[in-house]
Amino acid sequence: MAKARKEAQPEVDEDFNFIVRIAASDIDGHKRTVIGLQSIRGVGKRVAQIIVRKADLDPSVKIGTLSDEKVKELETLVTTYVEYVPNWVVNRQMDYETGADMHILGNELELVQKDDINRMKMIRCYRGIRHETRHKVRGQRTRSNGRKGLTMGVQRKSSGSK
Repeated sequence: MAKARKEAQPEVDEDFNFIVRIAASDIDGHKRTVIGLQSIRGVGKRVAQIIVRKADLDPSVKIGTLSDEKVKELETLVTTYVEYVPNWVVNRQMDYETGADMHILGNELELVQKDDINRMKMIRCYRGIRHETRHKVRGQRTRSNGRKGLTMGVQRKSSGSK
């Protein structure tokens, strides 16, 4: 049974890349182009679709079959994303320190988010206090959802005593 499955798999080209490296992220070569680009931190579905459309690629093509020139073109489109899109599509509008619109990718995104949360904690704003106390930050209800710790509820009377 297992041998039949191995024989049924199509032959792989010699030019096929099993791992494609774009913007300091490893992408599985078997994934389609749009799905593969989404494995870069900071690139979601919409951003990946915009990049693939800008590169004039078929979104259903496996990213491992692309030539090195196309991969380099994709990498430059990912890193220069903020230059050719409107400012409402980027993930960092009006940066706190520089005031510029940026699209942050990879590990830098995690560092910037931690810095923002620490700044909110330092200035003791409402969101910072909610982060510190590990409560919901974005206005969700907390009475019936997101409970942690011991269970709460009504205790039944023991059946033996009346």
